[in-house]
Amino acid sequence: MKFLGYERSDGSVGIRNYVLVIPGGFLASKICDLVEDTKTILTADTGSGRTSRDRETIARTLIGLGRNPNVASVIVHSLSAGSAYPELMSTRIANEIASSGKRVELIDVSKEASTLGAIEKGIQLAREMVLEASRLRRQPFDLSHLAVGVKCGFSDTTSGIAGNPVIGNLFDRIVKADGTAFFGENTEIIGAEHVLAKRGTNSEVTRRILEVAAETEEIAKSTGEDIRTINPVPSNIAGGISTLEEKSLGAIHKSGSAPIQGVLKYGERPKGKGLYFVDNWMSMGSIFAGYAASGAQLVIFQLGGGGLTGNDLLYTSTAVVAPLMWTTANPRTLAMAPTSIDFYSGTVIEGEDTIEEAGEKLLQTVLDIASGTLTKVETIKYVNPTQIYLKDPCF
Repeated sequence: MKFLGYERSDGSVGIRNYVLVIPGGFLASKICDLVEDTKTILTADTGSGRTSRDRETIARTLIGLGRNPNVASVIVHSLSAGSAYPELMSTRIANEIASSGKRVELIDVSKEASTLGAIEKGIQLAREMVLEASRLRRQPFDLSHLAVGVKCGFSDTTSGIAGNPVIGNLFDRIVKADGTAFFGENTEIIGAEHVLAKRGTNSEVTRRILEVAAETEEIAKSTGEDIRTINPVPSNIAGGISTLEEKSLGAIHKSGSAPIQGVLKYGERPKGKGLYFVDNWMSMGSIFAGYAASGAQLVIFQLGGGGLTGNDLLYTSTAVVAPLMWTTANPRTLAMAPTSIDFYSGTVIEGEDTIEEAGEKLLQTVLDIASGTLTKVETIKYVNPTQIYLKDPCF
């Protein structure tokens, strides 16, 4: 099983070939407005009013995005409300990304004649970098060079029966081939954490899985709330899910059956290959950027459909540099959003495929996308805002 990708100097392989401009903001957005094949992050999380721990999370995310295999080169600029903090200094971010071997250019706005002068410099640099990246050619690579992240959402009965198990089968195939897979959503394991914990490769992994679930419950209790009265959310209830435990038992199927190698912080890069649980929240706005910062080249949203309204899904990737692939096992969801759904696993419920057969078909779709075919929402020129997963209060 092979896909066609772009080889990077650190040995990683990209499935896309972008120039990244970070952090976000006015300067970055203007460069990206004018130069093709450039990306930037759209977020309000600049570091202002945040604790040092949260600023470090923001920095880890920006650095991880810059080091993502889908990025050919990076422009770092200093026009940001958080750039004076030691954790978010542009020189630090640029140097840590450059350590991966990528070309990184730093724009120090204080040394330019004006903000407009900095934008002009950035545009010229970006054009040069895009031309440079365009000279790269795709080559064949095996699955050991692929990393994929997943979340499930609008979960309903089809999610636990077919949608998530088919994703889990895909993950088992990737991990067996020495690739990397990420799953998470700390609120989505409560009630099933004991099942996941048994799959930890050592006592530390087991302890951390149980700890993440306990910490999430304690945070809810500290506000005077019982998380089980908040979750399942209304869309889950509309889809036939009655308890958080029921939801979690269906949600963890998306992780497959492989041993869990570790529990990662949001945006943390793994030390090796295999399956990893990431301590993140269930929000689509935040989860995908963390996976991309950890190294995922592709992110998947496994969609149920309970309570879903509208006639299409025009949500693009909040992973900034990693394309978003939509899957569902719900026939109503597929009928509602045929121009957004990339893969339908409801054939398992309909008796046309086994989970293994659907998993094989899903793998072929993933390899096709990894080789350059666009996901359906990649054809939309719109950027959804990214919310970095931060744990502390904002002061």
